[in-house]
Amino acid sequence: MAPETGLRSVADSVPLDWDAVRTHLAAHGHRLDAEPPPRQFAGGLANLNYLIHLDGKPAVLRRPPMGDLPAGAYDMAREFRILSRLPDALPFIARGLHLCDDPSIIGQRFQIIEYRPGLVIREHMPPDLAHRPEIGARLSHVLLETIAAIHAVDTKAVGLDDLGRPEGFLARAVAGWRKRGLAAMEAGTDALHHDVGTWLERNIVPEGPPGLLHNDFKLNNIILNPDDLSPRAVVDWDQGTRGDPLFDFATLLTYWVHADDPQPMHDMAQMPAVEACLCPRQEAVAEYGRLSGCDMSNFLFHRVLAMYKLAVIFLQLGLRYRSGATQEPRYAPLTGIGTGILEFTHEIAQGRAF
Repeated sequence: MAPETGLRSVADSVPLDWDAVRTHLAAHGHRLDAEPPPRQFAGGLANLNYLIHLDGKPAVLRRPPMGDLPAGAYDMAREFRILSRLPDALPFIARGLHLCDDPSIIGQRFQIIEYRPGLVIREHMPPDLAHRPEIGARLSHVLLETIAAIHAVDTKAVGLDDLGRPEGFLARAVAGWRKRGLAAMEAGTDALHHDVGTWLERNIVPEGPPGLLHNDFKLNNIILNPDDLSPRAVVDWDQGTRGDPLFDFATLLTYWVHADDPQPMHDMAQMPAVEACLCPRQEAVAEYGRLSGCDMSNFLFHRVLAMYKLAVIFLQLGLRYRSGATQEPRYAPLTGIGTGILEFTHEIAQGRAF
């Protein structure tokens, strides 16, 4: 969900069976307009998003990536449930409009979401906003204030109090990411996986009160008002759940790259923190603690766990290329990036970095 400058041409968009989509929507009282034709948004390596026109208005059709998917990943039904309820609490959530729960229509379940135009900052800052400390201060505040607002949502009031399984969240996260890491690791990195995983198991901390988690909150998942950089929408909720909010905040911090961080942290190109002049990570930790009221004294555990998760995600995406599941050239360097992030995670766990 981005402005039209972030759209691929019709010819360059990954094709879908739009006649099947049109027939399905007609059976549910909606009209998929033929003109203008659907076009795919250019950003992202995973879910496929298309600008469509539904009943005469712009909307976004969203479906999982092509090929075999990890169990539980890219959950359109979970995301739609969140997006159909969370806008009642947060104005910067685009509402879910329709869920197709029948994977036979286009090969996977898909959903349609309200379209929110605005500024999306991806791998690089717009030239007129880059390397400006006052812009960095504003964006730092927006990121921290927005994620704190998400964590403060009364999930019972919006009918999401049964989302996920917050009890035992951290222990399951450690076990789950260790298992995924071993399944996706590159040859020669087993010692690193073992050391980081063992550190996490030995240093697990008590869980904080459960809150609503986005699980991939970062700058390119916010649609901004170009005038004041306030949030118009927070997108990509297919990993949304409830659990320890510090883990969600630590996930954001994995993208908060410093100029002197190892090269793989820059190569992952997830958030242009250096170009944006975002505040230092330690300052972000202190500010999030002030905004949320959370005790940050055990935050190192969450930092290491979130960094390990990031490394594993890149290794999983790299495995899709190594195994031939995708020929997309952007996937080719991801195994090396994931391995480099894993090495940095080991440094953090040993107290040699943060």
